[in-house]
Formats: sequence, structure tokens, C-alpha cells
Amino acid sequence: MKSPAYALALVALTAAGTAAVVIPAATAQSQQEQAASAATAPASTPLVTGLPDFTRLVDRVAPAVVNIEVTMGPRGNRQAQQMPDEMPEFFRRFFGPGMPFPGVPQDPGGRGGMSMGSGFLISTDGYVITNHHVVANASEVKVTLPDRRGFTAEVVGSDEQSDVAVLKIDAEGLPFLRAGDANDVKPGQWAVAIGSPFGFDQSVTAGIVSAVGRANRYANQRYVPFIQTDVAINRGNSGGPLLNTRGEVIGINSQIFSNSGGYMGVSFAIPIDVVMNVAEQLKDTGQVRRGQVGVQVQEIRADDAKGLGLPDTRGALVVDVIQGGPAEKAGIERGDVVREVDGTRINQSSDLPPMIGARAPGSRVTMKVWREGRLRDFTVTLDELDEGLAAASPRSSARAPAAQQSNPLGVVGSELGAEQRRRLDLKPDEGVAVARVEGLAARSAGIQPGDVILQVGRVNVATPAALDRELGKVKAGETVMLLVRNRSGGTQFIAVTPREEAE
Repeated sequence: MKSPAYALALVALTAAGTAAVVIPAATAQSQQEQAASAATAPASTPLVTGLPDFTRLVDRVAPAVVNIEVTMGPRGNRQAQQMPDEMPEFFRRFFGPGMPFPGVPQDPGGRGGMSMGSGFLISTDGYVITNHHVVANASEVKVTLPDRRGFTAEVVGSDEQSDVAVLKIDAEGLPFLRAGDANDVKPGQWAVAIGSPFGFDQSVTAGIVSAVGRANRYANQRYVPFIQTDVAINRGNSGGPLLNTRGEVIGINSQIFSNSGGYMGVSFAIPIDVVMNVAEQLKDTGQVRRGQVGVQVQEIRADDAKGLGLPDTRGALVVDVIQGGPAEKAGIERGDVVREVDGTRINQSSDLPPMIGARAPGSRVTMKVWREGRLRDFTVTLDELDEGLAAASPRSSARAPAAQQSNPLGVVGSELGAEQRRRLDLKPDEGVAVARVEGLAARSAGIQPGDVILQVGRVNVATPAALDRELGKVKAGETVMLLVRNRSGGTQFIAVTPREEAE
């Protein structure tokens, strides 16, 4: 006998004699599956429709975008600023001092030359924003408005660390651009650039924001969380505005990532909040002051999070604390993980320097710090940033006679002498030189002879016996964090997990 479901699937004749297919009856289970499928299916309405027309935006903002022509000082001063051409990939600024531009006269005799960049007006009385590297070592700066009026500009102030400069021209009643909110910038949104690539005034390009909060690993700009875009940017665009679709400035174009020196789809802009903070200080005092907390930090990887007992890899791992600095006074220690500053999450270590640098010296900040399995609050009063201290030169590493291995990681330690400790700026209760590495796990983690182990977990070690004792507590499969001063002078935590099998 045929089932009811089969009977409903038969072809039935309509009154007109035509055939109509009847859908088989669905079981309760199949109905549930269909409902679940409908709930998770993509929406039928497109999330993105059409392409924007930027003509109204450009008409409104272009009158406030200016061309900057710079007469450079002697060539000898300019060469020192150029990035080395032998680097295969690097951040390259769009307006490199001494870079040739079409139609711009150069000075082959080495007395100087001329080059071009971009900028934009921020007030009716003639204040102009551009990049520091556009006007660095300039003997004269000329600003040309879109209406072809030209002015000799005064350099009010220039800050190399943020790559921001403020100029002033003697004019009134000028159009100007309004600043947007850098915190509202999100990956995927449209962005527009206007500038003078290769000297072609008022060139407009558009694209999307690729990422925000990018750290620059190739230049000394720890205090700039760059906006990355795919907007076409080339030499001469430097200092020009990056705009949102409301015509507000969200950043100033500063660098590209390139093999050739030309645009390759990866461009970087300085967020407008950083720009305006620096600009106001330059206008008021001619210099920029930044806060400093007095720590060195590193990224947290999955192994590190396991060794630190963290629920995730978010935060900045403290690898060193400056003696007598704000962090030490507040009680922050090596091995702490900074998770928040004044309620703002720290997602990666590069988030911390710009967040602290944007605050004035003397400011008080509250830090949420992960230590030994729980969050603790610390209030830190910031010092003024000491660049010499922040970028201290690497110290020479120590080498010592070999001892015998007696720990599960196979790390053979040896004593540091008083002179070695002095050179390495170590306290009497920290530092064991690595003479040999016999364990596979330690070798794989990158520990090498010549390194100096300062801590095992949160415990300082100063003798080979102390190192063996602390490492002897580590069980197979358990991750331990070693604080290591490497051979080039850098300090970092390294996660090591000893294995069950013999190494």
C-alpha cells in the first residue's frame, strides 16, 4: 500500500484537465530543518548598493586643500632623512626630501633643491596642516591656494614623532576643513584623498578604510595609530587630507608601504585626533609634550596567554619597568599585562604608547592590570616622555663559563660577574647567563647562548642554582614564561613548554 506522502506526490488533474504537481507533505522534522535554514540564510536585501558620487564633496572641500612648494636646505642635510633604498619592503613617505618630481627643478650641485607636497587649511585666518617631513630642513615654504594666490608661509611648529607640522599664511576669510571623529572610523567605510601627487594639484582619489590602529614597525612613530586605506596615494600627496563622506577630515596622508616607492594599494594616514592634539600644542607653545608611563611592552601570543593564565591574547605584556618611573612608583611589575587604560581596552601592545602619549605629563590614569590570575587597578601619574630613555641603545650581552644542566628545559646557566651586571644594568637579584641550550623546547622557543634569563614566571633568578630550582618546578606540558634579555639588548617574555618525551 502506498504511503500518504507518496499519494500526495502523484500528479493530479485539475478541472481544466491540466496536470499540477503537488508537493509531498513534509514531516515535522523536515519543517524544523527548513525553518532553521531560513533563519540562517543570507538576507535577500543587499547590504551594499550602488557606488557613491563624490562630486558634491569635492566641490565643497577642494577650496581648502593647498599645494606646498618647499625650497630645501643643503643636500647633505636631506640625505640623512631618506630611508635606505636597499630595504626590499618598507614604509615610504610620499614626499621624501630630495626626491625628484616632474617639472620641478633640482639642484645637482648639492646646494639644495625644490619639491612639493600638500596641506589643508584649518582656520579662516590661514593656519595650514601638513607633514613634518614635507617642511623638514626647508629654507622657504610657499603655499598656493586653489584660486592661484601664493603666500610665503611661516613654519609655526613641526613634530617629527607624529610627522605633523603647522604653517601660517597671512590671509583672512579663507575656507577651511572641519575635523571628523577618528573614533568613528571603521574598516570598510569610504575615504577620499585630495592632494598634489607628482605636482598635479587638486587630484582626487577614493577607496575604503582597510584597517585602523596600525602600528608602524619601520619608523620611530610609536605614538601614531595609523589609519590604513587602499586610497591611491603617491609622492606629493603627503600632508593632504583623508576625508569621510561628510567631507570631514579623518586623517592626513603620510606614508605608503611599497616595493617600488609608488602606490601599491597600502596607504597610511595619521588620525585627525592625533593631528589636532599636536597642532594645538604647536600653535600654543611651539613644541609637543607627551605622557610616559615608564614601561616596555610586547605582544601576547597564544603560548604567552597560556603561560600567563590569560583568557585571551588581549593586552600589553610588561617586559621591563623603568627604575623610578611612574609605573614602578604605582606598583606595576614585569610580567603584568595592561588590559585597560581609563576604561579603554588594550587589544595589542601597540595600542598603549599612543594612548599614553596623547595625555599630558602629570595626568593621572587608571590601568587595569592582569596579575596572577586576576585584574587589579593601578593609578599612575604620568611623567613627561624622555625619548632618549624610551629608545635606549641595546646593551652588550654577557657570556660566561658553562655549568651543568639540571632542569627539565635543558637550559645551562652560569654566573654573571659584577662588571657584567653593571654593563647590563641588572640588579643583584636578577640575571643568569645562558651558556648552553640542550633542550629542544627551549631551543625551539628561541633561547640561545649569550641570552640572560632574568625571571622564571614572576620570580627573579640570579644564580644557576636558582634557575635550576625554578625551572625544576615546571611539569611536562606546562607552559612557563621566561623573561630574557637577548644578545642584542632587547628584553622580552618567552613562553616555553617542556615535552613529555626525552629531548
